[in-house]
Amino acid sequence: MNRIRLTSIPTDIPPSLCDLFAGADVYDSSCSREAQVYSIERDGGYFVKSAKAGSLAREAEMTRYFHGLGLGAEVMGYEAANGRDWLCTRRVPGEDMTHAGYLAEPARLARLWGEILRVLHEMPTAVCPGAGYLNQYLALATENYRTGHYDASHFPDSFGYRSAEEAFSVLEAGRHLLTADTMVHGDYCLPNVILDGWRFSGFIDLGNSGVADRHIDLFWGAWSLAFNLGTEAYRETFFDAYGRERVDEEALRVVAAAEVFG
Repeated sequence: MNRIRLTSIPTDIPPSLCDLFAGADVYDSSCSREAQVYSIERDGGYFVKSAKAGSLAREAEMTRYFHGLGLGAEVMGYEAANGRDWLCTRRVPGEDMTHAGYLAEPARLARLWGEILRVLHEMPTAVCPGAGYLNQYLALATENYRTGHYDASHFPDSFGYRSAEEAFSVLEAGRHLLTADTMVHGDYCLPNVILDGWRFSGFIDLGNSGVADRHIDLFWGAWSLAFNLGTEAYRETFFDAYGRERVDEEALRVVAAAEVFG
C-alpha cells in the first residue's frame, strides 16, 4: 500500500469529515488516478475515498452488504460534496495480501487465495443488492468493443488475443457459458483482500462486486497471483485449492475476452 504522509488537511474534504482528519496522522494511500484515498491513523484507523460524483454509490452499498456478512469494512459514511463522492470506512485489521510476509510464502499464499474465494462464492445470492451485474459487465464489454476501447497488454500470454475482433468473436460465441449464480468480488486481486496473521480479515474495494459468474474472480485471481509473484507457477495451486472441478477453462477464455475491453 502506498503511504505518503500529508502535512496539512486537504482543502476539499466535506465539513462532516473535518473532525476525523483534525489532529490525526493522515497519509495519501491512493493507487489509481480515478480515486483519492486517505488513511487516517486514529481509533484503529479509517480510510476515506474520494472520486467523481456518483462513482462510489455502488461501492458504499456493496461494502455495507459485505460488512453485514462479516466479510468487509464498516461504512461510517457516504456523501456527495464539492462535486465528488466521499466514502469513509473503518480500517480492516491486518495487511493486504501483497505484504512481503505473505508473498514470501507463495505456495501457502496461493492455497489460501483459493480457499478464501471458495468461501465467498458459496455465499447465498438471493438478497445480494448486486443482482444484474453480469448483464452490465457484458454490456460494457460490447459497448467498449464498438467504441474501439481494446487493451490486451496487461493480461497473461495464455489469455492473449491478436486483435479486438478475435477477442470479441470469442466473447460472442461463449457468453452463454457465463451464468449469474455467484456472489463475486469483481476485482479479486491480492491488494483487495486483508489478512491478519494469515487469517482472513475482510474484502475491500467492492465497487465491482455483485451477482455474476465465478470465472470473473477466477480470472482476476490467477492474473493477480502471476502479476504479484512474477510467475504463473502457482496458478494451478490456486485452482486446486478453490476446487478444480468448478473451473472451466473455456469460461475463463470468455472472461478474458471481455476483460480486454475494460
